[in-house]
Amino acid sequence: MPEPVLRPRLPEDWPTLHRWLHAEKNPEWQRWDGPYFAKSTAELSFDAYAERAAAYPWDADQQIIALDGACIGSVNRYEEDPAGGGWFELGIVIFDPAHWSGGLGTQALRLWTARTFMETSAHVITLTTWSGNVRMLRAAEKVGYRECARIPEARAWNGQRWDSVKLAVLRREWPTP
Repeated sequence: MPEPVLRPRLPEDWPTLHRWLHAEKNPEWQRWDGPYFAKSTAELSFDAYAERAAAYPWDADQQIIALDGACIGSVNRYEEDPAGGGWFELGIVIFDPAHWSGGLGTQALRLWTARTFMETSAHVITLTTWSGNVRMLRAAEKVGYRECARIPEARAWNGQRWDSVKLAVLRREWPTP
């Protein structure tokens, strides 16, 4: 099985990103990526998206998940305030359900966590999800994250209450190459 690669966004990724971020109506990935948050329903033409993408290049804190060179998702990170405190939060999304449940998300999360420890001053890395996203919880645990906070029934979605779950890994717990 090919392994995912993390790389900067390229112009050839724009059609895929536009499709999954602006053209698809109710894409499946949004049902798992904080579905309780309001999503923008504003349509954006491909030309408008490409113009915006060209004007705002991604930086080291945003990468594409590529499989055989093709964009299948993205990862991001940001430092929690206060700056310099060493706490980074990560995000990951694989757009097409055809790429789910085969270990690609786990591999991408492992790569992104390793790169975050390598490229930043991170002391602790967290990711936040919800109790209904069992695939994300399982992937994070496989990589070495452990649950550090659970806010019971904090999220309402689809007529049900769900826990907000935060997972973390410390630099000293991360295997060094």
